[in-house]
Amino acid sequence: MADKDMPAIVYTKVDEAPDLASASLLPIIRRFAKAAGIAVETRDISLAGRIISAFPERLTPAQRQSDDLAGLGHWVKTADANVIKLPNISASVPQLVAALKELQAQGYDLPDYPTAPATPAEAEIRARYDAIKGSAVNPVLREGNSDRRAAKAVKNYAMSHPHSMGKWSKDSKTRVSSMDHGDFFANETSVTLSAAQAGAVRIELTDKAGAVTVLKDGVKLPEGTVVDATFMSAKALDAFLDAEIAQTKAEGTLFSIHLKATMMKVSDPIIFGHAVKAWLKPVFEKYGEELAAAGADANAGLGTVLARVAQMENGPEIQAAIDAVIAQRPPMYMVNSDKGITNLHVPSDVIIDASLPALLRAGGKGWGPDGAEADTNCLVPDRSYAPVYDESVKYFKETGALDPRTAGTVQNIGLMAQKAEEYGSHPTTFEIPVDGTVRVIAQNGDVLHTHQVEAGDIWRLCSTRKAPILDWVQLAIDRQRIEGCQAIFWLDENRAHDRELLAYVRPILKEKGVEKKFLILDPRAATRLSFETIREGKDSIAVTGNVLRDYLTDLFPILELGTSAKMLSIVKLMQGGGMFETGAGGSAPKLVQQLIEENHLRWDSLGEFCALGESLKYLAETTGNEKARVLGNAVDAATQGILDYDRSPGRKPGEADNRDSHYYFAMYWADALAKQNSDAALAEEFRPIARALIDGEEEIVQELRADRGKPVDLGGYYHADPVKTDAVMRPSKTLNTILE
Repeated sequence: MADKDMPAIVYTKVDEAPDLASASLLPIIRRFAKAAGIAVETRDISLAGRIISAFPERLTPAQRQSDDLAGLGHWVKTADANVIKLPNISASVPQLVAALKELQAQGYDLPDYPTAPATPAEAEIRARYDAIKGSAVNPVLREGNSDRRAAKAVKNYAMSHPHSMGKWSKDSKTRVSSMDHGDFFANETSVTLSAAQAGAVRIELTDKAGAVTVLKDGVKLPEGTVVDATFMSAKALDAFLDAEIAQTKAEGTLFSIHLKATMMKVSDPIIFGHAVKAWLKPVFEKYGEELAAAGADANAGLGTVLARVAQMENGPEIQAAIDAVIAQRPPMYMVNSDKGITNLHVPSDVIIDASLPALLRAGGKGWGPDGAEADTNCLVPDRSYAPVYDESVKYFKETGALDPRTAGTVQNIGLMAQKAEEYGSHPTTFEIPVDGTVRVIAQNGDVLHTHQVEAGDIWRLCSTRKAPILDWVQLAIDRQRIEGCQAIFWLDENRAHDRELLAYVRPILKEKGVEKKFLILDPRAATRLSFETIREGKDSIAVTGNVLRDYLTDLFPILELGTSAKMLSIVKLMQGGGMFETGAGGSAPKLVQQLIEENHLRWDSLGEFCALGESLKYLAETTGNEKARVLGNAVDAATQGILDYDRSPGRKPGEADNRDSHYYFAMYWADALAKQNSDAALAEEFRPIARALIDGEEEIVQELRADRGKPVDLGGYYHADPVKTDAVMRPSKTLNTILE
């Protein structure tokens, strides 16, 4: 990845607000790292970059890009890996299509996304795009398990500067609704592969006439892998949606559905499409064939349906029917009430791990079409993880909101390596075409799973390998020993997958003599105990699977810290390297919109600061570069300075924004290096830089804020112009000169 004599840190190029922030922060990082002989290189894992790299044969030499994701995928499997990973877009189909159209408008000869491939060539194009959408990045890079927690400085700041919390009422009508039968939870079966069963697994569908279709062949799984299979009944899902729409109207609350159509790029868009069709049921019953012929794909959201209707010859007639149905429906939870963007407009607009914690923080309130807050019916169709949110709602109704000034913290040890659990299920998830039986057959002929299914059901196979499980349990033991606090394995004896995991967990804890230091609770009980614990100011460690890792590392930080973007997230790669993640990007689209309209970027780079410090110290440990350790320790001091002096971005133009925060970070970093006595050469080099940054404060801040409040042109959203972006994100000539 870099010159052998210059150890490299790879800083990922991503999308939206984190990428814009990088344009400002990376020059600072590179200048400081250069003093320690460290090259900080970028690799492009953005949505636009992934699209471009997928079609090199159609592009000019100047337009082509290497497949940086594949390259990083190889590097994270080595002991030398050191990656700072910013949050990237896990694209839904509407996001992918929007990025594609932008690239085409910029002159990239890229094929359209084939919604319904009609030829082998279109099927091949669709396959390339499908490899890009959804969670294409994380399963490739996460070759290790997750250690996520709030840095002490961040937690202390949140306690002394508490964020606002909505008021909960015992009479709140807000609730979480889930299916009581026919969901993934109900139908799940799970086995652990024996040595004889290990190898290539085949998935086949036998219809009522006995005809066999191979859905997937050659899925190679080693001995000890936990293999789950399950399905969601389409009929049960539709009945659930119909009932909840009616019940929501009767209760007088907002209707909402919370999924993750980005990471779960096959199953959740289909579930989302069922919700759109249920919402407009009379319309689809009458005009369904016409809408399908016009390309009105419900899985892509209500926004796509409405756009297609507007282009149809009988569009006014269908639109009138849509308006009539909506008038009879309950009010909808809104993404943007001012612009009329509903929960059902775009599948990637309401991501469960960000949307439900935000609603909980707001006292159980969502925004309605009238621009006012209201109680909400939150649909989470599958019960596998819904109890976490259901219990949260019930707990806060009983106790009131959490107090950030006194609350303890919930850390997380997450099982996510090697595509663990549902997030690795995309190639083995299918919308069943006909009634029949799905079987999973091991290489030795054993039938591992059997399910009777009907046309339209959503069937999937998931796997969790032995090596990541063992690593995860040991990571939990190590973290509990360091923290000495409560630690809970969030595993449910009544769930098939969890029972197989427990067959690994319990013997290891007993063998290590630490079984009394851990609790094993189902997600509902673990949620309540964790809240009770942190309400008393104590700490807890949640030891969870991959999806709960994702959900909880938004849920608790949003309530404790006000955001999940400030979490310290360390991925200890299984081959010895390190990946340092910088927090969540769920609010990134809104932040970009504000920058474009008002030249104010309120993205908080605290997560990047924390990850940078850990990355530099890790580099020192693995390479012996003591200058890297000095830089890392100084980053910690600078991060503390950002918090102590309240230099994080404000929400409105006129207040400090991301660029101001980066300037002060550079000032505090340089000052810490100038004052340290561990490395005289670094102190001497940064003394004049620190002095120039301190003395130039008034001029630099004035230059940074000169054009605030005015619209800016980035030359693109998904694929911005680097020159225009640089001009917007580095407007201070004085600061740039000091760094250069």
